[in-house]
Amino acid sequence: MNILQLCALFATLITINGEKHSLTYIYTAFSKPVKLPGIHEFTAMGLLDNRMIDYYDSTVQKKIPKQKWMEEQLQQEYWDKGTQSRQSKQQWFKVNIDILINRMRQTTNETHVLQWMHGCTAKEDENGNLTFVRGVDKYNYDGDDFLSFDDGHQVWVAAADEAVLTKRKWDDVTALKDYTKGYLEKECMEWMKKFLEYSKSQLGNASRPDVFVFATRAKEKTNAVLTCLATGFDTKDIILNIKRNSRILTADDGVKSSRVRPNEDNTFQRRDYVEFLRTDSASYSCEVVHQASNMRVVKAWDNRLPPLEEMSIVLYVLPLVLVLVLAVLVAGVLIFLQKRGKLNFKRPSPSINGSSDSSSKGSSNGSSNGSSDSTPNSSEPLMNGSSNGSSNGSSNDSTAVPLNGKYFLKCFFKDPLQRKPYFCVYF
Repeated sequence: MNILQLCALFATLITINGEKHSLTYIYTAFSKPVKLPGIHEFTAMGLLDNRMIDYYDSTVQKKIPKQKWMEEQLQQEYWDKGTQSRQSKQQWFKVNIDILINRMRQTTNETHVLQWMHGCTAKEDENGNLTFVRGVDKYNYDGDDFLSFDDGHQVWVAAADEAVLTKRKWDDVTALKDYTKGYLEKECMEWMKKFLEYSKSQLGNASRPDVFVFATRAKEKTNAVLTCLATGFDTKDIILNIKRNSRILTADDGVKSSRVRPNEDNTFQRRDYVEFLRTDSASYSCEVVHQASNMRVVKAWDNRLPPLEEMSIVLYVLPLVLVLVLAVLVAGVLIFLQKRGKLNFKRPSPSINGSSDSSSKGSSNGSSNGSSDSTPNSSEPLMNGSSNGSSNGSSNDSTAVPLNGKYFLKCFFKDPLQRKPYFCVYF
């Protein structure tokens, strides 16, 4: 399990549902440097409602803000103390990884990883007051649960046999249990409330997503695919729903999603789509909620279905038909002009061995006077471009080279209605 999977695993434990909020900190330490781009020996990050608000790694060794309002609202002293705290935790993790390696009789040649996640979840009422829901303080080693704190009973819980020794040690330290419970239920809640107040100043200033609803052809001719696309927003958190007659469709209805993906201009996009019958007369719409820009919009589909595949084939075949009709007309005109004597096509005499059936001795008197009306001996070029007679060696034959394969161009459109691609890939 790599670092990205571990972070994703921890992030799934953060509850965000409607009026719930969360403040969580995740620390990740490797037993030795990992020679991979973007992966550091030690990292720490703070998350408010699953959005990163601060960051630290062992390379820069400095706690930095990841939200503009964090930088504006918090003094330099906060970041200086945060840097010192992260540096001390980095050393703490290094010592504890060595302890676990020895305890589990592992080799230092392999890379091991220790993670710690702690934070709190709260519920907000109509008046904006926060109520503590639960706290989390747990450790993960090499991708497996190791140790966690039971806030209700105020005891440590060992998830692995090797963690029992640590559980016993920490259960005996009353001050540690009191501090952990106090942090989760009080200090964490106080910081969450403060951060939420700071973040409200940013609401409404984020870029609003552009929303498009359109239908495309499906593999089955009787079906079509309805797509809801939101793009151009710079804050990743977004809710996107496809509705049929005002009912939200889910994965059980066949809805699929690209999830949030980056654009090339530092914004994001997300597209959800569902396949439906072309004969379906229901009303479809797309609902988008983007809290960062205070946006909630419901955009109805205009019921425009894509043309059937047969129609697209006609569009390709029609030009070929027109060319053939034009060729027949041109041939007819040439034949007409020839019959009227306007054109004189000189045809070669039938040839068996490369010579003409007519004698090359000249006129009927057996001698050539150079003024004969007969056509000089000529020959047509063969298919290979060579001549069977006294040709000048030139050939007008052209070789048709067939295509060796198909090249498919896939473009991503920021505005699918205007069909203006902003980046393309070939495959």
